[in-house]
Amino acid sequence: MNPKEPNTSHNNMVTMMRPILLILLLSSLLPPILTVDPPLPSSNGSDFIRMACNTTLYPDLCFSTLSSFANSIQNDSNRLARVAISLTLHNTLHLLSYLQNAYNRDHPTPVLKDCFENLKDAVDDMRGSMKQMKELVSASGSVESFRFQMSNVKTWLSAALTNEYTCTDGFKDVHEDDSIKDDVCSRVDVVKKLTSNALALVNRYADESTIH
Repeated sequence: MNPKEPNTSHNNMVTMMRPILLILLLSSLLPPILTVDPPLPSSNGSDFIRMACNTTLYPDLCFSTLSSFANSIQNDSNRLARVAISLTLHNTLHLLSYLQNAYNRDHPTPVLKDCFENLKDAVDDMRGSMKQMKELVSASGSVESFRFQMSNVKTWLSAALTNEYTCTDGFKDVHEDDSIKDDVCSRVDVVKKLTSNALALVNRYADESTIH
């Protein structure tokens, strides 16, 4: 009697199924984060910034300058206010450097010299507000201390805005070189708007924190 021939089709199927079974087994053992599709990017940060910017005087400028920080801001009003101050400070420093390089010749006009000093004071004010924001106590810990510190932040930013307006006000009676006047005032106007927005976002954060 001849020995029974092996069932080659069955053996071939078993051989083909082994890699599939192995993959399924390994998949069941992997951590869930490795076996699911990655989540789609959330728009919550951008939506939050858009909503917050709607409380400012210049919402479009607010959103266009802050939306790129959505991932780091998320839904954090404190972080949003700090980023707004930091961004305003950076732009003011850049403006001051530009104006000094462009117009601070051997003998700059008195109005330009005054403007430079005003912007330097505005920079100091913004740094003061930023320092106070970093040292904030939680409103849940001491409401009075929080309000006092937030009052300081607002005072610093208001002083910065006043210095910026003082710079442009100095050009009102200047007529001999309108090109310089227009260039300086248009650039400082942008910084004034950024400062105004930062102050509005600070006010929003302060109100939100004391209510909750």
